[in-house]
Amino acid sequence: MMKTRLIAALLASCLCVAPALAADKVKIGFITTTSGPNGIIGKHMKDAADLALEKLGGKLGGRDAEIIYGDDQYKPDVGRQLAEQMLKQDKVDFVTGVILSSTLLAVYQPVIRAGKILISANAGPSQIAGKMCAPNFFTTSWQNDQTPEAMGKYMNDLKIEDVYVMAPNYAAGKDMVAGFKRYFKGRILNEVYTTFGQADYQAELSQLKAAKPKAVFVFYSGGMGIQFFKQYAQAGLRDIPLYSVFGADETTLPAIGEAAIGNYEAGFWNYDLDIPANREFVDAFRNKYGYIPSYYAAQSYDAINLINSAVEAVGGDVGKTEDMIAAMEKADFKSVRGPFQYNKNHFPIQNFYVFQITKDESGNLVRKTVKTVFEHHKDNYYNDCSMQ
Repeated sequence: MMKTRLIAALLASCLCVAPALAADKVKIGFITTTSGPNGIIGKHMKDAADLALEKLGGKLGGRDAEIIYGDDQYKPDVGRQLAEQMLKQDKVDFVTGVILSSTLLAVYQPVIRAGKILISANAGPSQIAGKMCAPNFFTTSWQNDQTPEAMGKYMNDLKIEDVYVMAPNYAAGKDMVAGFKRYFKGRILNEVYTTFGQADYQAELSQLKAAKPKAVFVFYSGGMGIQFFKQYAQAGLRDIPLYSVFGADETTLPAIGEAAIGNYEAGFWNYDLDIPANREFVDAFRNKYGYIPSYYAAQSYDAINLINSAVEAVGGDVGKTEDMIAAMEKADFKSVRGPFQYNKNHFPIQNFYVFQITKDESGNLVRKTVKTVFEHHKDNYYNDCSMQ
């Protein structure tokens, strides 16, 4: 009942609801980063979204569809401007994409208050999983804490005595460290937060080396990860095992190079997961684009298919927001991660794995799945969500 009231309130707050089939096409606003050092992430996300729509015949729920892309330049304020433009000028029916947690927090209220459905294809800040949850928000990725929770458990199971922890000083960085500490019960020698976007870590690496930890855990994504991993190896620290989340993946490995070999990563998805929908996705992606997809691509591919399941359930009538939300809650589509359930806060309950960086038979740097750490893992914040 609580969820129904929330949906009704959201829809009532929208100044105007377009007639169900007034638009010629179903429109998806897709916010990502396509310029600068982190543009490679946006390329993976865009390529996957385009592939998903292509495999659906260019239609969602039987209606012609269009994806409108916007470059947020890796800046939250630009992301918010894009969301507002997509809502007011482009008249989009859904908004998805979004890399940074800070950007998702910036675009969240405009989309939610407009009564549109927002699907994160990457960011998962704790606030939205908890007290800020809303019926018309979903994610096809994870809550920020979950992946480092898996790494924390894995390292705890290895009985590692002490760890040195580093992350950038912003919303996701704090979430990642909180998640790691929730499951790692050993000693943390130091917890260092660096400037977001920092490119030079020599001073921090000197301090790390002096501390002589048994292992290191870090969260550095995109360009930050490339710089950190290369400098870590250059500083002669390879004898200290490096465990990371969202740092060494198919968007960054070509730039990091062999400095990443042997390092460990964690995540909910990998290209080598033996799941029929995943094999089909990876093969189609590689055949079309000539490179191995990342988890950014997998999440974006799932986001388009989740939207399709909603539009299909209402016979193409995207004015039936409440019915589309009910359809999306069933997660009734072929996800690349395999079957999963949505928790009451609309975050997936799913498996998490540990990978190790190695080379495949073609010499490509890849993340090879080592083991399953969690099965059907829930995030830590869903009890703070008021939806039932």
